Amino acid sequence: RMQAAREQAQSANWLAVEAGGAALLLPLRQSSEIFTPVPLRAVPYAQPWLLGVANLRGGLHTVLDLAAFLGLRDPAAARSDGARLVTLNPDLNVNCALLVDRLLGLRSDDQLQALETPAHDGTRPRFAGGQWRDAQGRRWQALDLESLARHEQFLRIVA
Repeated sequence: RMQAAREQAQSANWLAVEAGGAALLLPLRQSSEIFTPVPLRAVPYAQPWLLGVANLRGGLHTVLDLAAFLGLRDPAAARSDGARLVTLNPDLNVNCALLVDRLLGLRSDDQLQALETPAHDGTRPRFAGGQWRDAQGRRWQALDLESLARHEQFLRIVA
């Protein structure tokens, strides 16, 4: 479905997800496929937010708990039954899947109002994109998955 959404005339720009209670927007062009959680192989000495390695369509993907990585939830906390794995686009050259609590559908820029976003002054990570508000008043934080895939903390998986 993600591939079909990318190939159609782009009206939707974002995959809307929830992680640790936060409403997040993942760029469709930087996302790939969605999977239900599968059994994971643990990775010794890994960061607590790194859940393990999964075989997704024959490829090995590192799986990380997005809410725990962002500091929105304790890594040991229980996860939602509606959790899904969202893989990063292969063009980003990182075999990775993000565990999110819920999928909330697709969003387009015309469904969202851009909010003033603070400048990157060192307190916000580079992967934190713009902030948006929808018609219901819910605030959304966009994540730049390409910047996330190059972020120093993201790449430092050993505890």
